[in-house]
Amino acid sequence: MSIIEAVDVDKAFNGRDILKGVSFSIKEGSIIGLLGPNGAGKTTMIRLLNGVINATSGKMKVMGYDPQTEGDKIRKRAGIVTESAALYHDMSAWDNLVFFSKIYNAYDPKRITHLLEQFEMIEKKDQLVGTFSTGMKKRITLAKALLHKPALLFLDEPTNGLDPEGINDVIHYLKKVNKEEKVTIVICSHVLHQLETICDTFLFLKGGQIVEKGTRSELEDRYLTEVTLLVETGLLPIDHKTYRGFGYIRKDRHMIEFHLSSKNEIPGLLKSILSETWIHSCEITNRSLESLYFKIRGEKHE
Repeated sequence: MSIIEAVDVDKAFNGRDILKGVSFSIKEGSIIGLLGPNGAGKTTMIRLLNGVINATSGKMKVMGYDPQTEGDKIRKRAGIVTESAALYHDMSAWDNLVFFSKIYNAYDPKRITHLLEQFEMIEKKDQLVGTFSTGMKKRITLAKALLHKPALLFLDEPTNGLDPEGINDVIHYLKKVNKEEKVTIVICSHVLHQLETICDTFLFLKGGQIVEKGTRSELEDRYLTEVTLLVETGLLPIDHKTYRGFGYIRKDRHMIEFHLSSKNEIPGLLKSILSETWIHSCEITNRSLESLYFKIRGEKHE
């Protein structure tokens, strides 16, 4: 069942097209990455889906509501996290969450306690938010967005300003919220590698248009036309006829890079190597989300 439907959505500001013919659907309970460079139109799309601004043309449904006429109903059932923390720094974490829960008409001390525990901030609840690190502020911001038990969560660049540990924390908490509270999550980001392990499906936005969409597996099937396989193995007679069909580069005594036409060639290659020596590891090195994105961009725009 789709929780979001967008059909041929256009948005123009002062005669300049920001979004052009954008169409996609998002399944309930999924985690979606809306990805693309700065200026691609990601934030504009989020604002349209929340009914904050109106589309120039096209149709949208969010949780069954029309954002252009029923934006208030959507915002009551959705949470949103923007780049800025939007917290009161001279108030404690607890007081911030109490304040915002009352605004949402969802004041529940048990819910606040539960969220602080979920985000591992219960011991910091009485400290002023202004004394928190960027990562700690991000946790409280996520808790704030979940106070009213939303069915849908929009995140705009949620990892900006975080160190690697903070990024991993945010990804961990989002997976947890999605699994335990069944919240559908839409993540806007221009940092592709951070979202590789969390999203079910990816929408690539460039120049205001969706240039590609699909699961990681579907994108690999379409765009991974050559596989680069790095194998850590014993010494091999690499000039042997068994390996001549594979383009290869010997990185050092035990690291060899093979270039294959598809993933289907990997089992046979590894079987041949194992018949002669050991294998400690093998990795496809050109299947990252970022690599696929540049492949997509090249095929669509060059």
